[in-house]
Amino acid sequence: MAQASEFDMAAAVTRSMLGWGVVAGPFYVLVGLVLAFTREGFDFARHPLSVLMLGDGGWMQITNLALSGVMVLVAGVGLVRAGARGTGIAVGIYGATMVASAIFPPDPMPGFPPGQEGATTMSLSGVLHFAFGGIGFVAFGIAALLLGGWLARHGERGHAAWSRAAGIVVLVGFVGGAALGPAGMGGLWLAVVVGFAWLLLASLRLYREVPHPDLARR
Repeated sequence: MAQASEFDMAAAVTRSMLGWGVVAGPFYVLVGLVLAFTREGFDFARHPLSVLMLGDGGWMQITNLALSGVMVLVAGVGLVRAGARGTGIAVGIYGATMVASAIFPPDPMPGFPPGQEGATTMSLSGVLHFAFGGIGFVAFGIAALLLGGWLARHGERGHAAWSRAAGIVVLVGFVGGAALGPAGMGGLWLAVVVGFAWLLLASLRLYREVPHPDLARR
């Protein structure tokens, strides 16, 4: 009983939640890249990772997107618990939209699945997939901007500037990529990579705000 009284379970849970923010991005990108390199017809210059949800083996990317979304959602709760409420809520929204996007696959694109010429009109599933993706990326960008304000209030101006820059890159990358279609695919890739890199660093930074669960070490 004496040992139990010296352990802060709430702090331990919060730290564990933030840990998923470190894992989520590398997990999603690594699994996505493995699938992209092994699925016939996928072209990095023309296709986003989401089209891997289509065709034979599409369940693997659906699972990747859903699991990664759950990790991001949990990390968002951890950020709220660690004191960055606005940032955590926005990250949680992004995680929830990832899970929702996994339920509604996108429409085929030219060349993927192999032999497809692409959809001439968007299906309901394609519209919902795009809508959830748009909401998610906007929330992700806002999360980075909000953390920039939080860091600035804590006197970390350098880190604040980096967080704000990451937020702008996510927003501009997604909007530009969505507007330009295949020509803007690089913007979408940049938004994904920078966004998840930001989440990793943000989770590590907020981890430091959570007291060690071992009360004897405080």
